[in-house]
Amino acid sequence: MPLSWRVVCLLLLVSLGSLLSGCGRNKPVQAQVPPAPSIPEEKPGVTAPSAQTTEATGNEKIEVPAGAKPIFEETGTASWYGAPYNNRRGSNGELYNMHAMTAAHLTLPLGSIVRVTNLQTGHAALVRITDRGPFVEGRIVDLSLAAAKALDVYLPGTARVRLEVLETPLPIDTGGRWAVQIGSFHGEKTAAKLEQHLQKRYQTAKVVRFISPVGVWWVRVRVLDDDRQRAMALVRETETSEGSVFLVRLD
Repeated sequence: MPLSWRVVCLLLLVSLGSLLSGCGRNKPVQAQVPPAPSIPEEKPGVTAPSAQTTEATGNEKIEVPAGAKPIFEETGTASWYGAPYNNRRGSNGELYNMHAMTAAHLTLPLGSIVRVTNLQTGHAALVRITDRGPFVEGRIVDLSLAAAKALDVYLPGTARVRLEVLETPLPIDTGGRWAVQIGSFHGEKTAAKLEQHLQKRYQTAKVVRFISPVGVWWVRVRVLDDDRQRAMALVRETETSEGSVFLVRLD
């Protein structure tokens, strides 16, 4: 074979080898991966808190100005309330979260910040007043489950405490919307009888009866203009063979 043909064949073989090696090589490919979808913001009040929301609410940090001095003090018995009321609407309109540092009080303005101290153990904690209660004679504050555990009230059920009000959104001694709550009654018939009696006696008052999450009945009386003096007079004038009478602030 002439030399020129040998050169041509050699060049053809080299080119064919290059093509085959190129076909066997993997070329890098960039995949177009879409970004992760954003988490939609929850609208407050639309759905009940999830476990994550409950935990966040439970870890809510309550703060007061440094060196804040008590504007009101009270000493008495504390108790706590939990599961039957959890995720039910409280007096301030929020869903009660027993894992948050909150408490119920009969007359302090809703939203007040209070320091509660267990007089036996010395443990103290800040709580926010979000609900009304306790509706038991001789008790001054009803703690959430979280607050009860922090203050050593959870296991014994009750404890002697000192309550110091550090901050309030409204004045304690003036203003306010007041009512009277009477109960608890184990039967609706007794509650209905008292409701009718009070409605006839105080015709300008709004009287309602309702059942609590634990199955007992209550009667609430809202006097004319939600006036404190009228409500206090009704407390003094009302006697029941079953249950007790409590002065309650609505705001």
